[in-house]
Amino acid sequence: MQRNQTLLIIGKVWPEPASSAAGSRMMQLIRLFQNDGWEITFVSAAAESEHAADLKSKGIGTASIQLNNSSFDRFIQKLTPGAVVFDRFMTEEQFGWRVAEYCPGALRILDTEDLHCLRTARQKAWKSGCEFKPELLLNEETAKREIASILRCDLSLIISEAEMDLLKNLFGIGEELIYYMPFLLDIKKTEEHPAYDERSGFISIGNFLHEPNWNAVIWLKEEIWPLIRKNMPDAELNIYGSYPSQKVFQLHQPDDGFFVKGRAEEALSVIRKARVLLAPLRFGAGLKGKLIEAMQCGTPSVTTSVGAEGMAGEMPWCGFIEDDAGSFAKAASRLCQNIDIWNSSREKGSEILKRRFRRESFEKSFLDRIKYLQSGLREHRMKNFIGSILMHHTTASTKYLSKWIEEKNRPDRK
Repeated sequence: MQRNQTLLIIGKVWPEPASSAAGSRMMQLIRLFQNDGWEITFVSAAAESEHAADLKSKGIGTASIQLNNSSFDRFIQKLTPGAVVFDRFMTEEQFGWRVAEYCPGALRILDTEDLHCLRTARQKAWKSGCEFKPELLLNEETAKREIASILRCDLSLIISEAEMDLLKNLFGIGEELIYYMPFLLDIKKTEEHPAYDERSGFISIGNFLHEPNWNAVIWLKEEIWPLIRKNMPDAELNIYGSYPSQKVFQLHQPDDGFFVKGRAEEALSVIRKARVLLAPLRFGAGLKGKLIEAMQCGTPSVTTSVGAEGMAGEMPWCGFIEDDAGSFAKAASRLCQNIDIWNSSREKGSEILKRRFRRESFEKSFLDRIKYLQSGLREHRMKNFIGSILMHHTTASTKYLSKWIEEKNRPDRK
């Protein structure tokens, strides 16, 4: 029997690979499925931005869908996909029951991007001034929603080994339901990068709509950068990021060497010019795209334990990992001023990419898992009884709430 290789991707937003790591990640997954011969349709209820990837030019079908609207039911019945990817758990909450009801034979895959509950719990702990402990997640409402979504799906893609361990050891999720899928990169054997003497200054980059990035910029401005400038009076820091607001640009202070540049049209080109990338992330989750890009550019970095989490495994970091402002500033100054440490750090970054993010290391095993699940989907779901219970109650609650909202929104009811 021929396998159904029609894939529907339901995105919370349209992918913007130049704006966020999540956008890059989605394009990597799309390429993976395309190379395996899948016919892909990407849909979203969000408005398409000017920075969204041109999916149509890549042979990907697109469509706009509506929340709480039965038009999606007719859409998916006509498409009859063999697999559906939900981009983030909120998308699965909104459309998962519809997929299960109107296309029950489709393999349901959740791409978590990162564990939102982990990021949320860490942010709350930071704001309250207490130390984050994994057990805090057990009282986190977002965790209950996210774990329920993982259990309802046939397979969830987890971007970080640290998050894999958390799901297995804290929440008791079976390995048959989760799959480690980091960034999938094309690692070039010989890639030349600008040398130490061809670069200058520091860089920080990240989408300003993402709260961990904005928080990191504030920490840089208020505590870390003044200490770096004390060590290096002529140092300059360029801050890049998509969707900067007026309050972001208000931090721009050329006299202090603190330059807010806004969106970078090509992130790799500006990272390649800098000598050191700074990523002082006090909370967050998943893998950090900015740190991957720094390694791709041969740019050493200074980050925190949260920033480096899941990135290097047991390998040495490509720079320094520091969690307090004073140590962070000293490490940044040292890395920027010492050519030997700088060159050594750059080589470590290259090794991390080769050993941990090479696309070929993950694609075949993932596609084999997809084929295996498609061939035995009924048995797979029978073993996931908790997931079946959650889907039953979701269908019995979310379904009728959604139908009530749809009825309420009918034009003739207004």
